[in-house]
Amino acid sequence: MKKVFKALRIVLLAILVLVIAALVVIDLFAERAVKIGIEAAATKTLNVGVSIDEVDLSIMGGKLGIKNLSINNPAGYQHDKLLELKDGEIQVDVKSLLSDVVNIREIKLDGVSVVLEQRGLSNNLQDIIKTISARSKAKGEPQRPGKKLHIDNLEITNVVVKVKLLPVPGKIDTISLKLSPIKMTDLGSDNKLDTAVLSGKILLAIADGIAKQGVGVLPKEIVNPMKSTLDKTLGLGKTVSKEGEKLIETGKDVGKELVEGFKGLLKPKKEE
Repeated sequence: MKKVFKALRIVLLAILVLVIAALVVIDLFAERAVKIGIEAAATKTLNVGVSIDEVDLSIMGGKLGIKNLSINNPAGYQHDKLLELKDGEIQVDVKSLLSDVVNIREIKLDGVSVVLEQRGLSNNLQDIIKTISARSKAKGEPQRPGKKLHIDNLEITNVVVKVKLLPVPGKIDTISLKLSPIKMTDLGSDNKLDTAVLSGKILLAIADGIAKQGVGVLPKEIVNPMKSTLDKTLGLGKTVSKEGEKLIETGKDVGKELVEGFKGLLKPKKEE
């Protein structure tokens, strides 16, 4: 009898080890998929390169951490990067991963550095806003099924902006701004929010903060055109994005449904 119990314990222990190993593999696999998916969705929306150094994903805990996200400048500007983010933290309602609408309890983005570079009558941030506006006006293909997002709270803190002005002899060429915290709630209540649209909304919120806090500090040649472009873009009320590539192959393994739930965050719909 003792041998039977000993054998049973060994079998149970082996099963436990296999389950833990499977969950670890799934986490690692999903981390890579989430990283690629966010980069791809944001790149398509903004039409500039977007990269992330590190993604820390806990499927069972419903948490996603992002380290060192960067957004490239449009072509023709001196600096390589427009925006860099140090830390991002996302908390998801795990149960909602299995539904059509994924509920994100909270998104916290902390430590954002923006280099606003002027070129002629425009600047790098305004050029990307125009890209978002152009995509908003574009006609997409027929809508295909995909996950939508609902975000309870989104907070962006410690945003520092360095504004590079046109060089004028005897005048400063750089102005620094620290934006007030940006807070948004109940995003996606119109059922039109996906990963690509979210990336556009975040960038627009930062641009709006710069335009508002830059009044009286930044030259009118920067603030006024940006405010005008923002008014037109935000007035559209939607951003059209293309369907993302399928990033995770389906399979009959442990935790498949949860992985598929996270995958849904990376598949933006197209508007009709």
